[in-house]
Amino acid sequence: MIYKPRVIDSLLDRELQIMGAVAIEGMKWIGKTTSASKKAKSIIKLQEMNDSDLKTILEVNPKILLEGEKPRLIDEYQDAIMLWDLVRSYSDNVEDVGNFILTGSATKRKEPRHSGVGRISTLKMYPMSLFESGESSGTVSLKDIFEGSISDDILIKSNLSFKDMIFAICRGGWPAALDIKNKELQLEIAPRLIKAIISNELLKGEERRKSPLRLETILRSYARNISTLAKLTSILQDVSSSMSISEDTLSAYLDALSRAYILDDVPAWNPSIRSKTAIRSTPKREMVDPSLVVASLGINPDYLERDIPTLGLIFECLCIRDLRVYSSPLGGMLSYYHDRYDLEADSVIHLRDGRFGLVEFKLGGGLIDDGIENLNEIERLIAKAIRNNSSSMLQMPSFKLVITAGEYGYIKKDENLYVVPIGCLGP
Repeated sequence: MIYKPRVIDSLLDRELQIMGAVAIEGMKWIGKTTSASKKAKSIIKLQEMNDSDLKTILEVNPKILLEGEKPRLIDEYQDAIMLWDLVRSYSDNVEDVGNFILTGSATKRKEPRHSGVGRISTLKMYPMSLFESGESSGTVSLKDIFEGSISDDILIKSNLSFKDMIFAICRGGWPAALDIKNKELQLEIAPRLIKAIISNELLKGEERRKSPLRLETILRSYARNISTLAKLTSILQDVSSSMSISEDTLSAYLDALSRAYILDDVPAWNPSIRSKTAIRSTPKREMVDPSLVVASLGINPDYLERDIPTLGLIFECLCIRDLRVYSSPLGGMLSYYHDRYDLEADSVIHLRDGRFGLVEFKLGGGLIDDGIENLNEIERLIAKAIRNNSSSMLQMPSFKLVITAGEYGYIKKDENLYVVPIGCLGP
């Protein structure tokens, strides 16, 4: 198995030079342990230990688990949550940095006693982006877009065909899938992950076992509402059409799926450019990888080629995943904008210094022009808000970006506009 470099690799290198320990968190099967192992000099995998042996060690001498050459990788640390506090305490007493790497695939309701602030930094890892899997050329860098360092005359041409993009959506960003030579068999990984979720295998940290039938129904409902602003009441009504379930129970299930990094909603952006009552505040419903949506719905590439509206929503999930990866070296955060006049930006990328970019996701054709007009109108509203309030902290957007599933793209620097195929975008 040849290791495919990940965007998080350089982030981990940086944090190990600053902090006593680094925690990498994210869903199972995304490659956390593999990436961390490349940097570690000793490893302890808690999930491979006998439960009674681990319990005995934790009761008698848990510090023995910290012994080993540094940096030491503690894999699936949430199986012995007290280790978080021990690592934090160790970092308090030892001046050296880069002593531990923790990996975790779930957060529990009972949090560690100490936050770890100043001692343990946290990196969130996602399934592989198209750039990491080698399907995007990365010709257009998100960092360069923010810095405005891309020339107008750059030729933006994607080698990722529409059909291959659909296949990538259905296969997902799972390293295990990329290791399979038979392409059709690559499509088996996501359905197996859904089965593992339904069987509670990926929800082991929960105090109470979840009903497999409820999990399956809830995942299917969430998938049907992917990339929409569906309210909890709407999802409840959808699930209730198949079984009896209360709002509290549904919330508990969604919370468990979120803490296992399976659901990954996008929050709303509420700039002061319209009245507060005009802005939608419901989170946009997303899963951490588009293949989980496909597997939850029980569909395949052939189906998506025929159902373009559904493809458009799942394409948005793909773009959100990749933007999360590409913006991570910049410290980026994602939100969306949507008001009751149906003016929207599918995504807004925010940086810590206040800069932000407006983004639309469009499969192609005339929809691209619609996306551009949306972004132009939001830009006009922002400019008006700034003129009317000189003390506002709001800035003009650094760029307007339309991400497409097409073959060609273009740049208009005078309009601050980028039309970029997803097969050309990179960090």
